[in-house]
Amino acid sequence: MDDTILNDLIEYLKGLHHVPASEIPSLSLYMDQVTAFMERHLSPIKRHSEDKILTKTMINNYTKNKLLPPPEKKRYSENHILVLLFIYYYKGILSLSDIETILRPIEDKYFDAGGPLSLEEIYERVFSLADSEMSTLLSDIRRKYERAKAVFPEEEERLSPKEKEELRLFAFLGELGFDVYLKRQLMERIVDRIREEHIP
Repeated sequence: MDDTILNDLIEYLKGLHHVPASEIPSLSLYMDQVTAFMERHLSPIKRHSEDKILTKTMINNYTKNKLLPPPEKKRYSENHILVLLFIYYYKGILSLSDIETILRPIEDKYFDAGGPLSLEEIYERVFSLADSEMSTLLSDIRRKYERAKAVFPEEEERLSPKEKEELRLFAFLGELGFDVYLKRQLMERIVDRIREEHIP
C-alpha cells in the first residue's frame, strides 16, 4: 500500500480533539446558538461538508426521548451542551436507547449543581483518557497497516500491483472494522449490565 494513506490517516487523527469544557459558554443559550456552537466546534470532524452536526429536530428528539433534560425557559445551560457532546460522540457507535442508559445515572446525579463532582469535571476527566489514548491508537494503526500490507506480499505473482493495493486496503479496513466491532460488542455488554442493575 502507498504509505501516503497511512500518513494522511495519522495526520487526520492528530488533528482530532474534543471540545474543551472551558470553551463552552457559561451563559445559557437559545437553540440556534447551541446548534451554531456545535457546528463551529465540531465541523472539522464532519465526514462531508454538507453534514449537520446538530439540528433543532435532533435536540427536540433527544429531549423527547429523555436523553437530554428539557431547557429552562427555552435556554440551554453549559450542562446541556456537555450532555449534547457526550451524545454526539456516542451516537456513531451506540443506539439512542443505549446512550440514554449510559447517561441517565450521570444526569440524575450530576446534571444539577450540588453533587460531589460537576458534569464539567466528569467530562474533562473522561476526555483526558481519550487524549492519553491517542499515542497508543497511532501505534496500533501503524501496526495494523503493516500487517495488512504483509497479507498480500510483493512476491505474490498471481496479482497485479493494482490488485495487491486493493486487497491490502481491504485487509486494512477489515482489521480496523474488526477492532471496532469487538469494542462495540464490549460497550453493548456494559450497557446491558447497567440496564439490568437499574431495573427497579
